[in-house]
Formats: sequence, structure tokens, C-alpha cells
Amino acid sequence: MARHVEYRRIYADAEPADGVRVLVDRVWPRGLRKDAGAFDVWMKDVAPSTELRRWYGHDPERYREFRRRYLTELRDPDHQDALRSLADLADRGPLTLLTASRDVDHSQAAVLADRLSGNGGKHP
Repeated sequence: MARHVEYRRIYADAEPADGVRVLVDRVWPRGLRKDAGAFDVWMKDVAPSTELRRWYGHDPERYREFRRRYLTELRDPDHQDALRSLADLADRGPLTLLTASRDVDHSQAAVLADRLSGNGGKHP
């Protein structure tokens, strides 16, 4: 059974089809009050390491390498529990991954959605 995993910005309005909404950023989103976030769970342990996040800097020219490094990080024990939790949520129904990144198509949320959808993170 294919999983239904979407991703979007945390600042976008929640939609009925979103299912469980999970924030996958390590750092709290700028300008968002802690009591105003429309999400169910904050899984910062599945986010890229601080070092990788800083290296990447959301530079689209570095995305392919970021993706490769992040998928490698996701195999680390530090990320495995959180990744398993996301997979369990995706197995139960629709899952929407949320990020503060402006360019969501070049974010960890996009990498995770692809990985959780069963593509194994193989798309560029």
C-alpha cells in the first residue's frame, strides 16, 4: 500500500486532507508563536543535523549533495526512531510534513516525503 505523504510550509493554512501534520524542522519557525502552530507533532530529531543544515544554507545548487548527505544521516541511530515514527504515522493515513523553508521543494520535508512514500529517496 502506497503512503500518502505531502509537504508544505508551516505558515500555510491547514487543510482537511492533511491528515497528521508534523513539523520536521530542528529550529522553531521564525515569526510563529508557539501556541499558534497548526501541527500535531514536532519531530526535530528527524531533521538534518545542525552541521548539515548550516552547510546547505538552502542553496538550490547544493540540493543534490544535501539530499545525498541527509539520506545518509537518516540511516544513523539518532534519526532512526523519529523516521520510524513518521513511517508509522504515514501507514495510518495521510501525513503532511511541515517546514519553514521558503523553497519547500528543496527542503528536508521534500526528501522525507519522497523517502516515506516508498521512493527510497531516489528522485533528484
